[in-house]
Amino acid sequence: MPLTPQVIPGRTFHARHGAIANRFSYGVDYVLLDAEAPVPAPRHGGPRLFSRNRANLTSLHDVDHGGRRGAERGATWVREVAEAEGLSGITAGPVHLLAQPRVLGHVFNPVCFWLLHDNQKRLRAVIAEVNNTFGDRHSYLCLREDRGVITGQDVLRARKIFHVSPFQRIAGDYAFRFDIRAERVAISIDFRDPGAAEGTPGDTGAGGVLATLAGPRLPLTDRAILAAMWRRPFGSRRVLALIFWQAARLRARGARYLRRPAPPEHEVSR
Repeated sequence: MPLTPQVIPGRTFHARHGAIANRFSYGVDYVLLDAEAPVPAPRHGGPRLFSRNRANLTSLHDVDHGGRRGAERGATWVREVAEAEGLSGITAGPVHLLAQPRVLGHVFNPVCFWLLHDNQKRLRAVIAEVNNTFGDRHSYLCLREDRGVITGQDVLRARKIFHVSPFQRIAGDYAFRFDIRAERVAISIDFRDPGAAEGTPGDTGAGGVLATLAGPRLPLTDRAILAAMWRRPFGSRRVLALIFWQAARLRARGARYLRRPAPPEHEVSR
């Protein structure tokens, strides 16, 4: 039976390490749904204010996710990645997508997550789909070395090869944790760059950044959608404004700005 669409009214926390430290925490709203199943129609208990692949107050579209920007193919792309990586046998179960929805047609996801399960609905792999504000995208495939079931205690590592913040080098590693429970989602991404020069004025993000997302899993109802719009109006437009505000603060404090390099040629890495 497909996952009933859910909303995660969560909080994201960022802490930047190094000579120019910075930290902040904001509320953010994600949706979690089965990427290969339709959303129930209102007459069958589905929300009126959320749609799949068509315009609404809030919506989620396959053309926003899965593959390079401008060539997205949704869960079809995810299945192709799993097959290419030899994971089809352990990811034959449902594919869930955790992402910020479009709000009045606009969307920007700094990161969203494809959750790949086995036939017993156990989490076996995650694709972290990362977007920067320059219009580029790269995805990191996260799984255990033994390809076993992923739990909240597992640390899954990936080499950073994609330009995200203009104040940090393309170097170092990510350590991902995914604690996906029936009642709650908690994700952390700990980026560390040991080669960056600590304590240098105008540093390049020495040490790295810890980013977290956590919140309860609630039914995606019209009431929940309206509550999210009341708490955090403008959706991803607000997210972009906050990103640029924090960037302006770092620049004013002397953080060194790095020019955007060309994105990786391949779409997925570990």
